[in-house]
Amino acid sequence: MDQNMKYGSDYKRIPATSVNSGQSIKMQPDLLCHTIQIVNICFAGNPETNEFVLIDAGMPGSADEIISVSEKHFGPDSRPRAIILTHGHFDHVGAVIELIQHWDVPVYAHELELPFLTGQTSYPEPDPTVEGGAVAKMSPMFPNEPIDLGGNIRKLPDDQTVPHLPDFRWIHTPGHSPGHVSLFKEKDRTLLAGDAFVTVKQDALYKVLTQKQELNGPPRYLTTDWDAAKASVQKLANLNPALAVTGHGPPVEGEELSGGLKRLVQEFDSVAVPDYGKYVGNDSKNE
Repeated sequence: MDQNMKYGSDYKRIPATSVNSGQSIKMQPDLLCHTIQIVNICFAGNPETNEFVLIDAGMPGSADEIISVSEKHFGPDSRPRAIILTHGHFDHVGAVIELIQHWDVPVYAHELELPFLTGQTSYPEPDPTVEGGAVAKMSPMFPNEPIDLGGNIRKLPDDQTVPHLPDFRWIHTPGHSPGHVSLFKEKDRTLLAGDAFVTVKQDALYKVLTQKQELNGPPRYLTTDWDAAKASVQKLANLNPALAVTGHGPPVEGEELSGGLKRLVQEFDSVAVPDYGKYVGNDSKNE
């Protein structure tokens, strides 16, 4: 294990939570979803064999909670075979260094996400001017400096397999970030969408706190390429998923999912894309 890891200098706990914080939902025998403040993590694997993988790493300061959930469901001293990151935004890597130190496990992310995870490049600054609610206005307090995982971070395999999850494949779904990925299990059409789309409108504080469910595009204040984001939602809708767990909001399945995705694709420009903001428009991906 490479001990030379560090968070960005702007890393800190974020005082935001929701009514679902601390809840675990067993969506399938091999899939557990757990909410940490306002973000979801997933444990995918077999509790009988203790072979599992963690998808995403929660909010800053959440390592103890993640370890506790792991041990509750997979047994004392259990640890995942790997951590898979859908992307590297602060609310998806918030406890990753402490988890690596505790478990000594590798972390995987898309190749295009590695600069943000090896200390090289900061994410674009969150946009408080974007059309949206109070969370968007709060976004300047969110960390955007790169974290450095050193030799502990690896790129996902080029063949789209997911390490230690043979039933899943990863799908490149950029827009919210350059190397954003979603995970899909073909045999039962389970989708782990990350922030490619969400089931709670993430820029509205009331909806975040109450978890009012509605399929929407990625969080506006951190999405920099809306053309790519739209194409990613279309790509995921074409999979016809039966169940989706997203980075924010409750899981969704059945007609609510299929109908919601169909509407989101059809109305993406008016529903998901903000009317204004510094990342909106033809030059948004280059700002």
